[in-house]
Amino acid sequence: MSYSGRCGCGKVVLAISGEPVATRQCWCRHCQRIAVGGPTQNAMFLTTDVVIEGEVAPHSYAAHSGNTVTQWFCPACGTHIFAENSARPQIRGVRFGVLDQPHGLAPQMAIWTDEAPPWAVFDPALQRFAQQPPPPPMPK
Repeated sequence: MSYSGRCGCGKVVLAISGEPVATRQCWCRHCQRIAVGGPTQNAMFLTTDVVIEGEVAPHSYAAHSGNTVTQWFCPACGTHIFAENSARPQIRGVRFGVLDQPHGLAPQMAIWTDEAPPWAVFDPALQRFAQQPPPPPMPK
């Protein structure tokens, strides 16, 4: 299957040629800030499967895991496009919100739930990780 997407103003366009290796809902404090209080919803694709047209700008920080996380966004409208983790450069975590509908993706797990606010509601069907989960299995 393939996926397509775009930022809010349309200056950044994505074409994704593969299936995600995982889908995650992230409750870390950094994700809560960019998601205006809730979690981010992310599909983890192989970097080689993701083609991005248009200018994107980075913001990097040291995560609790000790890895560097770089979040890429459209500098024109501010839409977050994807994130990369220095421990897994072969994966890009694409934000569900930039993918064109109907993409049919849903989170398989909730991560960094220890950092979620007390009012957070977790889908009981999702696998939960208090902090960083193990890396997703890579296709062969």
